Amino acid sequence: MTDYTTVADLSALYLEDSYVLQIVEQPGAVRFRVEAVLTPEHPAYHPPKPGEQYCYATGWLLFSAVAKVEWTRRSDAHFTDAAGEVDLGNIDYMKREAEGWALGGDWGDIVIATQTDPRFLLDDSPDGDHAP
Repeated sequence: MTDYTTVADLSALYLEDSYVLQIVEQPGAVRFRVEAVLTPEHPAYHPPKPGEQYCYATGWLLFSAVAKVEWTRRSDAHFTDAAGEVDLGNIDYMKREAEGWALGGDWGDIVIATQTDPRFLLDDSPDGDHAP
């Protein structure tokens, strides 16, 4: 298995402390709406806001050319933080397997069959808010 940090578009993210806000499945694609932790290597990185441990930015983790989606566990659990914001939990792992990508967290465990590397688009990128 290969870790997500080997993918150029994801190498400056820290998904284990990022928050999943929404999961959208559609024919040929799976999208995760994420409040992502940006590492200092990311071009949009800025020092963390007061009271925050990391630099957060909202965007879409996109899987395209998806041939098959297999959920091995699914959860409808939601979590509310001190500010009243709701999320589905973190991405505890994301690894490339022979058939695609395996991801999991509080929200479930999924295998996304695709030979295409995932992309991450920030909301303020040209395609970010209207991610496919």
